[in-house]
Amino acid sequence: MGHDEIRNDSIADEAAPEKPIYSDADKALEFLAVNEQGDEHTIVDEKKLVKRIDWMIVPIMFACYFLQYLDKSLLNYAAVMGIFEDANLTTQQYGTLSWLFYLAFLIFEMPHGYMMQRFPLAKYLGTMVCLWGAVVACTAACNSYASLAACRFLLGMFESAVSPSLILVTSMWYKRHEQPKRVGFWYMGVGCAVMAGSLISYGFQHYTGDKFNNWQIMFLCVGLVTIAAGIVVILFLPDNPMSSRLSHAEKIMAVERLRENNTGIENKHFKPYQFFEALRDPQVWLLAYITTAASIPNGAVGSFQSVLIKSFGFSDKETALIQIPGGFIAVVSVITGTQIAARYNRRGLMQIVWTAWGGILGGSLIAFLPSENKAGRLVGNYFTHLTGAFLPLSYSFAACNFAGHTKKITINAILLMSFCLGNIIGPLTFRDEDGPEFVPAKVTIVAVDSSVCVAILILLGYYRWENRRRDKAEIEHRPNIEFSDMTDKQNQELRYKY
Repeated sequence: MGHDEIRNDSIADEAAPEKPIYSDADKALEFLAVNEQGDEHTIVDEKKLVKRIDWMIVPIMFACYFLQYLDKSLLNYAAVMGIFEDANLTTQQYGTLSWLFYLAFLIFEMPHGYMMQRFPLAKYLGTMVCLWGAVVACTAACNSYASLAACRFLLGMFESAVSPSLILVTSMWYKRHEQPKRVGFWYMGVGCAVMAGSLISYGFQHYTGDKFNNWQIMFLCVGLVTIAAGIVVILFLPDNPMSSRLSHAEKIMAVERLRENNTGIENKHFKPYQFFEALRDPQVWLLAYITTAASIPNGAVGSFQSVLIKSFGFSDKETALIQIPGGFIAVVSVITGTQIAARYNRRGLMQIVWTAWGGILGGSLIAFLPSENKAGRLVGNYFTHLTGAFLPLSYSFAACNFAGHTKKITINAILLMSFCLGNIIGPLTFRDEDGPEFVPAKVTIVAVDSSVCVAILILLGYYRWENRRRDKAEIEHRPNIEFSDMTDKQNQELRYKY
């Protein structure tokens, strides 16, 4: 047993209540030690409390994710609004603009994870939203590849805080069986952003002024809206349950109800041993591969959505509108996938279903149908949006199966870095010499999604084996172990969800 584990055990020991320092434990344990008196919290109706929590944080999380996806995908819509001509872009330069965003995303995930642990979470997230909104607004002034590249890198740098922040927020407010639904609710922002972005692009294409290009006005307006949303996050999103607007009794109930998670709520001290444990954990690297491979089609199709649809023979305005059904399909797949995962505890199974249907079937229709079969290829393009449910289910794995706050922020960072790596590789599969059909890129979608299904089966097998091993061991419950900030490896009372 390591030094840090011994210190955690001492915190969980109720025989030493005179110790006032909880630096090694979760902040929830310190809060309960100071505030929990009697059974006041038992008069709180838990169902009503959960509904109040939902209304307090879920709409804000949805707005953050909606805007981050809309803002990063504005480049996709600008592709059919004249940005190629106005900035003298080639196809490969445009692809570089797509992966530069994810390069910055990848580089700054670890720094963001550290800063989120050190500073108030909601205030940090709100600040990042304001900063990336300012970058989006400034993109309106870009008129060259170099200036667009600088803005895309900065956008990725600031937006890379949003997903790990929202995963942490979800894990600190909800029980493990409640988490997939809530992740699904805020991740619906992706599909909604696709629909909204298509309509915004279609609307701005009717702008005919000669002082500004229509895509410049689009960037400016959306950027200002994002800055306003960031201010709302700073003012109204709680940093954690203990400092929220809930009543005293509701705060205690909000904390106590999360004991069964065995994953804690928050700890502001970075623990190196948890960081290195994450690097040695096989489930981390299985999830990392799954997320990387599944994100390659996302980077390919997402960044080149307009280019692909236009290659089917549609006009610029038709291309904008035709993307709307894809967004609707993404919303439906996210709702369905996360609801089933929450109800039946089948996160991995739902990932396999959507990957097979969306990535393999959809990708095959795009890649292998003849070019004259416009309708069939368009259906295949729509099917690829079914994979929209994949990432929130990965986020749900991260929220429920990793304990120890430093380990949680580490896996969140690795997960998002994997997402970025896949999205960097995706656009690189589109090469000028393969246009206008881009067959190698389409075949890549089918190949990598096939490997994803195999990797998910291996991960589920690992979880089942580990749970059975723990069930056979005789483990005696230790008081307050739920809030001792132990990792999932240290806390043998935790069972993995799959």
